[in-house]
Amino acid sequence: MQYIKTLPSPPARPADGHKGTFGRVLIIGGSRGMSGAPSLAGLGALRGGAGLVFVAVPHEILPIVASIEPSYLTIPLATHEEQGGLSFEALPALRRASVGKEAMAIGPGLGTSRDIAAIVTTLYAEFPQPLVVDADALNAFAGQPDALRRTSGLRVLTPHPGEFARLLGTDIATVQGQREKLAADFAKAHRVIVLLKGPRTVITDGERIAINLTGNSGLATGGSGDVLTGLIAALLGQGMLPFAAAQLGAHLHGLAGDLAAAELSQPGLIASDLPRFLAAAWKRL
Repeated sequence: MQYIKTLPSPPARPADGHKGTFGRVLIIGGSRGMSGAPSLAGLGALRGGAGLVFVAVPHEILPIVASIEPSYLTIPLATHEEQGGLSFEALPALRRASVGKEAMAIGPGLGTSRDIAAIVTTLYAEFPQPLVVDADALNAFAGQPDALRRTSGLRVLTPHPGEFARLLGTDIATVQGQREKLAADFAKAHRVIVLLKGPRTVITDGERIAINLTGNSGLATGGSGDVLTGLIAALLGQGMLPFAAAQLGAHLHGLAGDLAAAELSQPGLIASDLPRFLAAAWKRL
C-alpha cells in the first residue's frame, strides 16, 4: 500500500476562463424536512470553484432550497406525496438534468424509500460522469454492496463509520478498529474511491491511502458532510481525478473547519459556517 502525503495541485484557474471552464455540477438530494442538506452541498460546490451548480430536489421543498442561496440553480423533481422524498417518476427528469454536467453528487437529505433506492442504484449504474455518493444514497446499497461494481463512471463514496458499517454488514466498533484496512479492501474490491470520515479521514482507492490531518470536533455537526460532498463534486467538475479530488476536498474542508473554529470556537461552529471559511482555506494552499 502506498501512503500519499503530498497534496495534489488544485485545479487551474485560467484568466480567460468562463462558467463552462470551471465545471457544471449537479447535486441531487433533499426531502421533506431535509431542505438544508442539498442546500449546504450546493454551497460547498460553489465555494469549491464550480462554474455552475444545479441543485435538484423534490418540488415540495424547492422554494426553501432556492431561497437559501441565489448563486445556484434549482431543478424541481417529482415528489412522493406521502413520504416527502423523490418519487420514481423523477428518474426521467434526472436523466435530462445530467446531460452536459461534468460531475454530480447524490445523497444529501435524500431520505430512504423503495423509490429512492431504485433511483440511486439506477443512476449509479447509468451516469457516465464522476459521481459522489453520500448519506442516504449510500444506504441504498446496504445489503447489496456488489451493486457498486455495476457502473459506467468513476465513483467517490463518502461514508461516515455508521454508513460504512451498514455497507460492510458489520458494526461501528469493527470499522473504527480497522479503518485503513477495511476502507482499502472495500475500495479495491468495488473499484471505487472511499473517503471514510472521522478524525484522520481515510481516502483510498485500494492501492493508495491518504490520511487527512486537518479538522476538529467542531465538524461533528449536522450538515458538515453535505458541504464536503458538494466540494468534492466541484473539484471533480473542474477535472480533478477522483482520488485527488477526495484528498484535496477533505483537506480544504477540514482546514475550513479549523479556521472557523479559531474564530467561532469548536462548540459554536455550525455547518453553514463552513462555505464562508472555505474561501479562506483556499488562500492557505
